[in-house]
Amino acid sequence: MATKTTSAGLFSPDLVKDVFSKVKGHSTLVKLSEQIPVPFSGTDVMTFNLDGECAIVGEGEQKPAGSATHGKVSITPIKIVYQHRVSNEFLRTTEEKQLDILKAYNDGFAKKVARAIDIMAMHGVNPADLEASGKIGENHLDTVTSVQYTEGQPKAALNDAVAAIDENDVTGYALSKAFAAALGDYTVNGVPQFPEFEMGGNPGMLKGTACDVNTTVTKGNDKALAYVGDFKEAFKWGYSDEVPMEIIEYGDPDGQGDLKRTNEVVLRTEAWVGWGILDKSAFARVVKSEE
Repeated sequence: MATKTTSAGLFSPDLVKDVFSKVKGHSTLVKLSEQIPVPFSGTDVMTFNLDGECAIVGEGEQKPAGSATHGKVSITPIKIVYQHRVSNEFLRTTEEKQLDILKAYNDGFAKKVARAIDIMAMHGVNPADLEASGKIGENHLDTVTSVQYTEGQPKAALNDAVAAIDENDVTGYALSKAFAAALGDYTVNGVPQFPEFEMGGNPGMLKGTACDVNTTVTKGNDKALAYVGDFKEAFKWGYSDEVPMEIIEYGDPDGQGDLKRTNEVVLRTEAWVGWGILDKSAFARVVKSEE
């Protein structure tokens, strides 16, 4: 049976704002970047890479030439889809109960969008099947410099990653659960050095720098352990303020069986999101050692 959409519309501006305010709480990259989302329709983010340093010049002396290059990083929109089945009683219930269902759906949507941003921008894969996406190309953090992790030496690995980004600032650490556990287990002369990471801890800070522990660090790349870098200045993201919503009554739009037979409807929402890595040299990643 063909899929039939019986009604469609847009999330209200308040619901869209609510979704993306919640994304910050669930997305490691959004949390660490602390960026206000930027509009990406026709917007390019400009970045300058300055080579060389300022020079002291005496009175009447020749002023030395500096060298500089500039380029732009385009935040390209990518469409993601989220859908969920609910009882077809949704169509006949009161507006108040419908709103309660939509609020719960909104929470689920926010979590999935947050995970999608992390998985796409870290690993360059489709969150649904974890296959590399041509729409993302090289615009992801698995293309930055990597350092090898030696078992039992998480501090050394982070120091190597910091050294790899040279003069760039470190404003955040994105850690996998396994790497955070290794920090919790790390001791010197029997004394735990990072006890705040024991027993699944996610303290939010690592030696005074923002930090987040998330399963998305390895979702799509099981060799990834941690990302280090200048998330505040070198990573930007954005979203469209138009989020279409459909209510589908007939057919099998998600491969879970005929909706009429199961007495269900599908709520489907699409969103456009985008991100830009302004300077890949501002990031490094810690990966598992090759066997």
